[in-house]
Amino acid sequence: MAELRQNLATREWVIIASERARRPNAYAEAPDRVHTHERPEYDAACPFCPGNEELDLEVSRAPAEGPWATRVVRNKYPALGLDGTITRAFNGVERRITGIGYHEVLIEHPLHNATLALMTDEEVRAILEMYLSRGREISTDSRIEQIVFFKNHGERAGASLPHTHSQIIGLPIVPGDIRHRIGEARRFFDDTGSCVFCAMLNDELTRDERLIAVNDYYAAFVLYASSSPFHIWIMPRQHHASFMHTEPPSLIQLAPLLRDVLFRLYIHLNDPDYNLIIRSTPTKEPENGYFHWYIAIVPRLSRSAGLELGSGVWINPSIPEQCAAYLRGET
Repeated sequence: MAELRQNLATREWVIIASERARRPNAYAEAPDRVHTHERPEYDAACPFCPGNEELDLEVSRAPAEGPWATRVVRNKYPALGLDGTITRAFNGVERRITGIGYHEVLIEHPLHNATLALMTDEEVRAILEMYLSRGREISTDSRIEQIVFFKNHGERAGASLPHTHSQIIGLPIVPGDIRHRIGEARRFFDDTGSCVFCAMLNDELTRDERLIAVNDYYAAFVLYASSSPFHIWIMPRQHHASFMHTEPPSLIQLAPLLRDVLFRLYIHLNDPDYNLIIRSTPTKEPENGYFHWYIAIVPRLSRSAGLELGSGVWINPSIPEQCAAYLRGET
């Protein structure tokens, strides 16, 4: 029988449609799909491949000398402009703010056919270190209220170029979705005196039904109230509200776990398209006891339709516990 489950952190409901649920292996992409690693290592027309660098757009690279391993460039067609001051306008129902902010692209690897799932732990750690470095630098700009780190892998996830990359956007506002999540977390804290994310994580560690991978610093699990198949959270086991406060020893632990989770998706689901997002507190909000940063990984295996758009209630045609077991290699 179908059941409704609530995400304790967001208070959003999803329908776990068990009567129409498909077996987890049914979500694998077609076996004849061209996997990322099967593509050419170099594409002369790709602006991210070595030799095609537009150096006037470059913001940072690592290492600083010699062949690069990761690069950050300004987006050639940015959603926000870097120069200017913040001005606000209110006219009746019309509210406006100047489109000031950062829009950067992190090129994750020199090879055209590289993918996080198949990189070394050291290569993944270098990417995370670049996230952290750019995030801390952008945070010093007083105009910026929120930094969003995200990765689109595959066309269905919104990737316009196949060369592996992420994006970093610094916004002059805190988006409503993030304000909602913070508000719910603060409400839970006021009611219970504890962090809702810590409560969810501790429950997952105790139940051990939806865990995928765990180490001393991080845990990865399929969300109890997943809005779509194989919706995964990776959470630090030590409470921190902001990703910017992550220390290097922690990244050493995060890199292999992140790579492991993505490798499991790559192998079991035949390199699915996915979105990866780092959810963190706004830049000007201090460390607190109620919010907890985490990474969300959302494979693009289902579509939203009328119910989702009309009510905000998602139908998930998979069972989270079965998805987790499948990724653990148990089914």
